[in-house]
Amino acid sequence: MEYVIEMLGIRKQFGDFVANDDITLQLQKGEIHALLGENGAGKSTLMNVLFGLYQPEAGQIKVNGKEVQITDPNKANELGIGMVHQHFMLVENFTVTENIILGSEPTKMGLINIRKAAKKVKALSEQYGLNVDPYAKIEDISVGMQQRVEILKTLYRGAEMLIFDEPTASLTPQEIEELIQIMKRLIAEGKSIILITHKLKEIMEVSDRVTIIRKGKGIGTVTTAETNPDQLAEMMVGRQVVFKTEKTPAHPKEVILQVENLTVTDNRNIERVKNLNLSVRAGEIVGIAGIDGNGQSELIEAITGLRKVSSGKVTLKGKDLTNLKPRKITETGVGHIPQDRHKHGLVLDYPISYNIALQTYYQKPISKAGIIDYKKVNKLAEAIIEEYDVRTPSPSTEARALSGGNQQKAIIGREVNRDPELLIAALPTRGLDVGAIEFIHRRLIEQRDKGKAVLLISFELDEVMNVSDSIAVIHDGSIIDTVKPQETTEQKLGLLMAGQSLHAEQDKVGDE
Repeated sequence: MEYVIEMLGIRKQFGDFVANDDITLQLQKGEIHALLGENGAGKSTLMNVLFGLYQPEAGQIKVNGKEVQITDPNKANELGIGMVHQHFMLVENFTVTENIILGSEPTKMGLINIRKAAKKVKALSEQYGLNVDPYAKIEDISVGMQQRVEILKTLYRGAEMLIFDEPTASLTPQEIEELIQIMKRLIAEGKSIILITHKLKEIMEVSDRVTIIRKGKGIGTVTTAETNPDQLAEMMVGRQVVFKTEKTPAHPKEVILQVENLTVTDNRNIERVKNLNLSVRAGEIVGIAGIDGNGQSELIEAITGLRKVSSGKVTLKGKDLTNLKPRKITETGVGHIPQDRHKHGLVLDYPISYNIALQTYYQKPISKAGIIDYKKVNKLAEAIIEEYDVRTPSPSTEARALSGGNQQKAIIGREVNRDPELLIAALPTRGLDVGAIEFIHRRLIEQRDKGKAVLLISFELDEVMNVSDSIAVIHDGSIIDTVKPQETTEQKLGLLMAGQSLHAEQDKVGDE
């Protein structure tokens, strides 16, 4: 058996915490090898060891059968190992080519030869079917395109083995499909890939073998063709996982959120939400389905006070919230799980206990006469950490040290604990594993069953279908149709999301 990379008995620890405990992973030439595990299982740590960002305490690494010391990423590049990071490492106001050559610029008499580089970038782009414009600026291209630039960066440096870290976390369904084709092209051209992910559907579709790690320990390696999603989920989480969210039928009552003729512009003054109407009632979950970039972000920001409303009205239980300050809106009874947990959900350098108290630190019982009682802050944090299974060494651990899933559970605990009338959940399970997703879906349904109104925004079609009681489809800034999940299919939703009216299709059939 020809292995291009072997990681044998790797151990990596930070202080007393063991992130990788005796893990073995072997990559065969020309295969896509998935590395599967829950959030915080140690997947990224293991790959950072392979890429030279961390040094292991024990174990050995072999490349093409020879033992190597990977002291830094430059050494990894020399050995033909490239990494496409989950959070892209790109300079926004540089062009594609400038980003790709950064650190290994081709020079002629001391001057950077951009034209020569752009030519090579274009050739690579065509060879692998990436369709990237070498002269486009990063800030002007989509997330999916930015990822292709990251892939080109590794190919430009001559990578033979590529590590993809959660590559589909922020892509639309169409971009995911395109990425899968790109990965297959790379393999056909003789590359080998390690794919870090916790999306079982993708693993079944593209990988040849899967190595599973749980809580820092290797559970085993299986051949994809001989396994199934249920088995993989159980190996990853350590128990059976329910994929279909169990829920009783909804009994909606009075209207809680009413959005009327709402128009909102983006930072460049372009209308993103256009004359939009939407209502959410007590005791129901309304899911918003749409392709990313159709006004979802601007809609949520307008409801929560993070963006000015140009025209139209937002009311909560009849009370006008239009253009009020965010704090005023949350105090009226709105809970908000933001789509970007790092930007709008947490202060990463604060302890997790401070983050849990962020919405209520100035109110009783935490504050009296403007003075914060830190014992009460800790007590609140401990209660939420326990109830929401937030895995953290202690409440005083900085938020940035927690895995994405645990950061998300802390935010959800904070928002639900305030008992809001309306809970807005924007991409609540983005980048999370099946165990955490199952937990979060249950919490959203629990809120609904308590008679609260829940507005769910998600790009995952199966999530919208699974959790919502009714689905509002957004296209080009307007709600173009509202459907019941039990009366539609993912295909029909996909057509609506692309802006095609199903009624028009049916009329056409009728005419024929």
